[in-house]
Amino acid sequence: MVTDPIADFLTRIRNAINANQRIVEVPASNIKKEMTKVLHDKGFIQNYKFVDDDKQGIIKIALKYNPQTKQSAITKLERISKPGLRKFADADSLPRVLNGLGIAIVSTSRGVISDKEARSQHIGGEVLCYVY
Repeated sequence: MVTDPIADFLTRIRNAINANQRIVEVPASNIKKEMTKVLHDKGFIQNYKFVDDDKQGIIKIALKYNPQTKQSAITKLERISKPGLRKFADADSLPRVLNGLGIAIVSTSRGVISDKEARSQHIGGEVLCYVY
C-alpha cells in the first residue's frame, strides 16, 4: 500500500524522465486522472490513455521530449501539499511558479485545475504540486 499516491504518481513520471522512457504506466485513481488531464492540457505530456483492468485501472502517459535536444518538457515535478502537512491557498495568494512559466496544480471545489484557471475563476484550494 502506498501512503501518498500523488507523490508516487509524480515520482514514477520523474523516474521515467530520468531514464529517457517514452511511456510510463501509473496505477489509476480519480485525482491522478485529473492531474494527467491538466498536464496534457498545459502541454507537459504528449498524450495519455486510461486502461481499465479488473482492479483500479492504469494510466499510460506518453512523455513529451524535444526532438532536437532530447530534453523533456518537464524539468521538475515538486510535491507541495503532503499528507502530514496540507498546503492551502486562497485565490489571492495562489503561488506563481517561475513567474508564470510553470504551473501549480490545485485541487479546488470545482475539480483539479491549474493555478491560472483557479485565479481566473477566483477560487482557492489545496496546492498539490509544482510543474515546470
